[in-house]
Amino acid sequence: MTNLYAELDGVFLEHAEQDCLRLLDGTVWRYEDLRNLVARIAKLLLQQGVEPGDRVVVQVEKSAENLALYLATLCVGGVYVPLNTAYTAAELEYFVGDAEPALFVGSEPRSDVDSFTLQADGSGSLMDALDPNVPPMRVVARSADDLAAILYTSGTTGRSKGAMLSHGNLSTNAHSLCEAWGWQADDVLLHALPIFHVHGLFIASHCALLNGTPMLWLSKFSVAEVSAALAQCTVMMGVPTFYTRLLADADFPRTKLDHIRVFICGSAPLTEQVFSEWEARTGHRILERYGMSETIINTTNPLHGERVPATVGFPLPRLELRIADENGHELPVGEVGAIEVRGPSVFSGYWRMPEKTAEEIRADGFFITGDLGLVDEEGRLSIVGRAKDLVISGGYNVYPKEIESILDDMPEVSESAVIGVPHVDFGEGVVAVVVPSGEDVDFAQVETALTGQLARFKQPKAVVNVSSLPRNTMGKVQKNLLRQQFAELLTED
Repeated sequence: MTNLYAELDGVFLEHAEQDCLRLLDGTVWRYEDLRNLVARIAKLLLQQGVEPGDRVVVQVEKSAENLALYLATLCVGGVYVPLNTAYTAAELEYFVGDAEPALFVGSEPRSDVDSFTLQADGSGSLMDALDPNVPPMRVVARSADDLAAILYTSGTTGRSKGAMLSHGNLSTNAHSLCEAWGWQADDVLLHALPIFHVHGLFIASHCALLNGTPMLWLSKFSVAEVSAALAQCTVMMGVPTFYTRLLADADFPRTKLDHIRVFICGSAPLTEQVFSEWEARTGHRILERYGMSETIINTTNPLHGERVPATVGFPLPRLELRIADENGHELPVGEVGAIEVRGPSVFSGYWRMPEKTAEEIRADGFFITGDLGLVDEEGRLSIVGRAKDLVISGGYNVYPKEIESILDDMPEVSESAVIGVPHVDFGEGVVAVVVPSGEDVDFAQVETALTGQLARFKQPKAVVNVSSLPRNTMGKVQKNLLRQQFAELLTED
């Protein structure tokens, strides 16, 4: 039985009386409670006709019930497809159409697919429909290569790609992380991440669940709540925005943090300034790691040993990493090139996009990450840039083309280029550089055009008018020049 949930179910049974989720309101879910809810939801999924390989698309707020729904989908052999809760109705249409789910669970029911809302409200939600009796657990057999989840990640052309992750991908990576980060029986994880994202759903949750240890389950990040919760945990995982916001609080830390075993950071680059200030303020060196939806985690700084700022450490066990030229040939140590990875945690391809899969996974199995980096003599990886125009704002991926296509349709805009520039809170902030067709385009006009079309985290934090966009001899917009020109736009007082 290689269904990941079969392994988790054994852990839950062994730790049945121990705390699993501790909520801010004082509610405590034991592992037995979570296991029982998973069984009840799994029964309902089977009654709804969810068969092995069927997609279950979910767009709901973070909750214990949301976590149980994910686990129940694995249990019955379904494919879990989490969506960012910030996606608009217009964006949701694409995901539902592409995934063709057997079931959709969201904030509102849909007419084009069998659907539920999640939380019990007396109006026919998934929780209302559950059998009050706990049925015998039936975990559907799956192979290591069978799909467990699809994570949508936007494409540079604006069309989102569904990264297909198998039970083997998830299990291998989770075990590697538990080993690399030395997970202990008395660890308590502070979980303030969303669970529609690989970071919160797989990286953080799996470490705790595989070891039967508790999570302090926060619905979202809050400086006050996280500061208070740190007194009760031993491990914290977060994006750089978490750390910058905590450091911006003059009273942080409110208590000594000697009991914290490790602070882990990822999903976006951590600046050397934040790394150093965090160490000076707390006495802890943040452990930075590097991953993405297609591969989960690739590298990590060591738990024991030197954590070098502006580096993301060494490849995980069983993962191969190379710095390559455009033809996939490995470059000498110290040279900058494309970061490519191969191993059992690397995804199998993009959902229903064989051409795109063939473009990004080489014939020898190495996945072209799209990031540029170099490896030093010790084998430590540094990321120096991105081959693609990806902007990472607050830990979320933002692809410029998706925004540009809407801006270019505005009658007030002749053409546009969307870039990411340094932002003290989000790491990078989105900036729209526009060539107006007449009078200058103001921020309010852009905001009006994008509202209802794109999630808030994708929308520009500033709009700049220029007479023309810089281009090379081939006519391609030189976004690197725009990033240099406006590098201080969002950091100026």
